[in-house]
Amino acid sequence: MDGNILDPDGARERLAAWKGRIDKLAADTQTMSDRLQEVRVTASDPNGLAEVTIDSTGALVGLQLTSRIQRMAPDAVAQAIMATLGDAKNKLADQSQAIIADTVGTESPAARAIADSVERHLRTGPAPEPAASYAEDDDEGYEINTHRERW
Repeated sequence: MDGNILDPDGARERLAAWKGRIDKLAADTQTMSDRLQEVRVTASDPNGLAEVTIDSTGALVGLQLTSRIQRMAPDAVAQAIMATLGDAKNKLADQSQAIIADTVGTESPAARAIADSVERHLRTGPAPEPAASYAEDDDEGYEINTHRERW
């Protein structure tokens, strides 16, 4: 009728609409949670030394190293793994943000809080460049190039 709070029919309609929005938000939030929990990301370093796999929390669940690590200094291998892990976490943050936007949107304070939490927890900034890379060498197969800056 005129939107008066004392109007029982109008009040029921407003309550039903409010309940519908709450039910949709709850369903969307559950869908978001389910999709976020399923995400796994795999990333490889550009020099082909390591491949890492992380779960939806950013925890390392898989690490594959190639035989190329035998020709590298341990510090370079460690840096390659850490840089690749950072790259995987950034990719996970991107995928998580897309899931949040697709399911609950980006307009509500709750959605923004979830998105901000994902960013703080996962985002590592741009992946640092490896401290050393290798190039083919005619004599011994590979040589280490250490001309890049350390991070």
